[in-house]
Amino acid sequence: MTEMTTNEATPDSQSAVLINRRAEGVTEVVLNRPDKRNAFDDVIIQALIQALEKVDRDADTQIVILRSEGKHFSAGADLGWMRRMADNSHADNLADARQLARLLQRLNNMSKPTIGLVQGAAYGGAVGLAACCDIVIATEQARFCLSEVKLGLIPAVISPYVVRAIGERQARRYFISAEVFDAGQAQEFGLVHMVEDTDEAMQSRCDELLSQLAQNGPEAMRAAKDLVFAVSHKAIDADVIEDTARRIADIRVGKEGQEGLSAFLNKRRASWIPETDSQGSQENK
Repeated sequence: MTEMTTNEATPDSQSAVLINRRAEGVTEVVLNRPDKRNAFDDVIIQALIQALEKVDRDADTQIVILRSEGKHFSAGADLGWMRRMADNSHADNLADARQLARLLQRLNNMSKPTIGLVQGAAYGGAVGLAACCDIVIATEQARFCLSEVKLGLIPAVISPYVVRAIGERQARRYFISAEVFDAGQAQEFGLVHMVEDTDEAMQSRCDELLSQLAQNGPEAMRAAKDLVFAVSHKAIDADVIEDTARRIADIRVGKEGQEGLSAFLNKRRASWIPETDSQGSQENK
């Protein structure tokens, strides 16, 4: 993989947040603090925001993967950061919380499909990062915990995304109890989509998923993601019905929609599908 380290932040954050080109059209944003269990602080949050903004603007990136180096996805907030914030004013804490909120919103609203790869610990804010990814693959060894109440705190900023991922009923239990739950439970709750037995199997499943996504129109995937946001939790009223009708009409007459329909009707490969996918498998006919 080609490593392209972000260059907008400080040297420490540059080494802690990396941008890697995994394959054609696929870019990874990588937490790289394995010695700190990939815990994050205000500087790393800012570096993550910059990295996500950069890859979202990148015309050569169609899929974004969020992952971490080492044994753990992320232990959540860095202890040194929490010590500093405990001594800061209410105004400083509010500004700090708003930056985390900005990171989560940036990840949740990425215009491109996002895949989260979770191994080891995913605690506190790291559960929020997973909840903001479109697709999450975890290893059987992954462990999740909304641990904030153990510190006399609450998972406030991550709560909108986590509640949508696991549902209100599970959120009421795990926000209050701070119990650890495993990858199988996370899958049952809806936080995780696939569970694999090893890191290698997780990477292999990710490659299979990338091959699947390579068959799909890039603009259509972006529009499909936006469609979920447009209709989720809304009454099926006249406005929603009209909006969905306009969306399909718009995409049918668009360049990609026209190409996709033509390819299907003429039994040929659509222009966006590689002759071989990123793993070298044969074209899907």
